[in-house]
Amino acid sequence: MTQTIAPRVRTLVLLLLAAACALLAGAGPASAHAALTGSDPRQGAVVDKAPDHVSLTFSESVSMDDDSLRVFDPQGKRVDDGSPSGTGGTAYTVKLHAGLPDGTYTVTYQVVSADSHPVAGAYTFSIGAPSETSVSVSTTDAGGGVVGWLYGIGRYVSYAGFTVLVGGAAFVLACWSRGSGVRVVQRLVVSGWLALTSATLLLLLLRGSYTGSGKIGDVFDLSLLGEVLQTKTGASLVSRLLLLAAAALFVAVLFGAYDKREDEEKRDLTFGLAVGGTVVAAGLAATWAMSEHASVGLQAGLAMPVDIVHLLAVAAWLGGLTTLLVALYRAPADSPVPTSAVRRFSRVAFGSVVALVATGTYQAWRQLGSWTAFTDTRYGQLLLLKIGLVAVLVGIAYLSRRWTARLAETAPAVVRQRDEERVKASAGRPPAKARATEAATGASKATGTTSGASKGSKKTSGTSEGPGASQRAAQLARQRAAVDAARQKRQRDADPHRFGLRRSVLAEASVAVVLLVVTTILTQTEPGRTEQEAEAGTPSATSAPAPSTGAVTLDMPFDTGSQNGKGVVRVELDPARVGANDLHLYVERPNGSAYDVPEVKVAFTLKAKGVGPLPVAPDHITTGHWSASGVQVPMAGDWEVAVTVRTSDIDQVTVSKNAQIG
Repeated sequence: MTQTIAPRVRTLVLLLLAAACALLAGAGPASAHAALTGSDPRQGAVVDKAPDHVSLTFSESVSMDDDSLRVFDPQGKRVDDGSPSGTGGTAYTVKLHAGLPDGTYTVTYQVVSADSHPVAGAYTFSIGAPSETSVSVSTTDAGGGVVGWLYGIGRYVSYAGFTVLVGGAAFVLACWSRGSGVRVVQRLVVSGWLALTSATLLLLLLRGSYTGSGKIGDVFDLSLLGEVLQTKTGASLVSRLLLLAAAALFVAVLFGAYDKREDEEKRDLTFGLAVGGTVVAAGLAATWAMSEHASVGLQAGLAMPVDIVHLLAVAAWLGGLTTLLVALYRAPADSPVPTSAVRRFSRVAFGSVVALVATGTYQAWRQLGSWTAFTDTRYGQLLLLKIGLVAVLVGIAYLSRRWTARLAETAPAVVRQRDEERVKASAGRPPAKARATEAATGASKATGTTSGASKGSKKTSGTSEGPGASQRAAQLARQRAAVDAARQKRQRDADPHRFGLRRSVLAEASVAVVLLVVTTILTQTEPGRTEQEAEAGTPSATSAPAPSTGAVTLDMPFDTGSQNGKGVVRVELDPARVGANDLHLYVERPNGSAYDVPEVKVAFTLKAKGVGPLPVAPDHITTGHWSASGVQVPMAGDWEVAVTVRTSDIDQVTVSKNAQIG
């Protein structure tokens, strides 16, 4: 049975790589996490008079430079004037040239959202009537191309490096202190540090091009690098590099002085390393929490520490699992992973899962916003996949716990058997060092005899045989090393319960890698709450028709005086004439996103004739949109349009504007 281990491991690794590649191939460029929720003029609108500016409203804060917002006329010439100006980071305005002729105009934008992702898009509006335009509204995906692909790879590697570095060190400190002297464990943790450091440097160099031109040639542009260092993401990457310098010192102590200390001294050093390591690990996790999803949106002050705990729990579980797997398969037979270490890790993993469930539930509520977002948004679908993978991982972990219990029951007998075999194998046999010396001496004697036999044929024969002796000794050393490795493998495979534990842990690690890939894709996917708000807030999502000639549009700010009681109500009456009219009413928050309130009412009053108020009860259509058809206006005049907005059981306000109807 032991002869089939290597093929099985290779097969599982190949399947794992295939699954990871499939997920990576489907990930594509990073999705935008800020969405356009409003614009003035609106997308597809036809306005009678040339506007003096164009305004855009986003679902979350974005940053712009001088060329982030551009407007083109039908011939492709820029007609925007000056740099964009903004308020609150969510709304930006750019002035337009005066006296613009009729035709179709194109608005393009490329910004960076507050959670570090580039956002790009375009739309059109028309003055007077639509016309042909030479400008294409199909823009290249922000963060795409070769630079975007490399940036995505850097993100995957950085998360993997963090998980191995933090989880491996935690496994040694909390579960297996003697593991600090095992070479394969040392190499694993150091490789995690190297991977995270290299990926962070790569992300820092790529950042300027990733959010800008997308050109490889701009990667080493020092001016762009200087601009990146002034951003929140650049500061987090630099902070990560500084923390990695402290992590290097921690790793050096853990795998250097720590292993050489006596048990009494090691306990004191363990406490110091645990405190220092926790601080460094939390700082590394904070570099993600303070620059990505958790730093924007609802309850950012609470979301960031929750995200730090979530990342640490992932690292402790998956990183520790990877370390356990490597130790079970590669640790020397004379220093195997003890059952007590596996049991300790089982408790650590259980605590990590509890923390993941608690923090993940909060994050899901915060990022989704509704149950329908689980199935209607890509973020929700990926989250369902992640939940399924966690469930599978917990099931496999249960099997590993059973193997651990069996291993604990048979461990004393296996240890006695191994000791007896070791004594028998060493009986009557010189130590390994003496055997190596004897082999080298024998090889030298053989070479000397050969040289003596051929003496006199060539004077240089003795010199030419010297390297042959060294090669023979090296060959014998390699053979003995191979024999020793095979012996250790037989000893590791001798215990069927340990063999079963290794297989179950390998299965856990395989699922864990796929889980880590899905988690990384989630960080690059637009949250479900943002996606739904964008769909509800944009004109195309609300299916609101552009006002025809003669239609009346009234925008009225309101404030009920309560929390979340501010916004803007927009009334559109079409065709605004005597007789039947269609009424559309939209309620938006100050940032332009659609806003559902408990109740809205409309009343028309013609004070000059003493007519009204004529009440209208519009029907709720979708988020922030109400509509009524066949609204009767009995006569022409200057009508007062009053809208009552109720935001809670006790908070409401009535706002009004006059409009000429008929």
